[in-house]
Amino acid sequence: MANQTAERVFALVEPAVKALGLTLWDVRFLKEGASWYLRVYIDKEGGVGIDDCTAVSHAIDPILDEADPIAQSYYLEVCSPGLCRELTRPAHYAAMVGRPVCLRLYQAENGCKEWRGTLLSFSDAAITLQMPAETKSFDRSSVAAVRLDDADF
Repeated sequence: MANQTAERVFALVEPAVKALGLTLWDVRFLKEGASWYLRVYIDKEGGVGIDDCTAVSHAIDPILDEADPIAQSYYLEVCSPGLCRELTRPAHYAAMVGRPVCLRLYQAENGCKEWRGTLLSFSDAAITLQMPAETKSFDRSSVAAVRLDDADF
């Protein structure tokens, strides 16, 4: 349910975000404790500031009020995906080929759950990293998360 809600909100608000000259990175609808949060992640070249977040919040609030895609009450948060952003959509992977990533597995492989390397390729079936000693492909179903690994930024 939460994923369907996030996808519906993504489709609803993306045109308004684009109209502001920003990119809609992702939408998450999550329950934390007793409260629900709708997090809208935005991006732009050079980074996102508080004024960008405020502008998007003001632009999408009436859209969400009119469409009313969420039955329960929630908190709306508009924010940057951050330097170590999670890659969740095919467009994210395509934009980040050649960049350093940290891949986390659901279950350890060879005693390791986290693998770091340069993102070489991706498909519905696999994600391939170039690491210092080897090129390694990971079955997509075994991957819990992939984030940019710009820790040295």
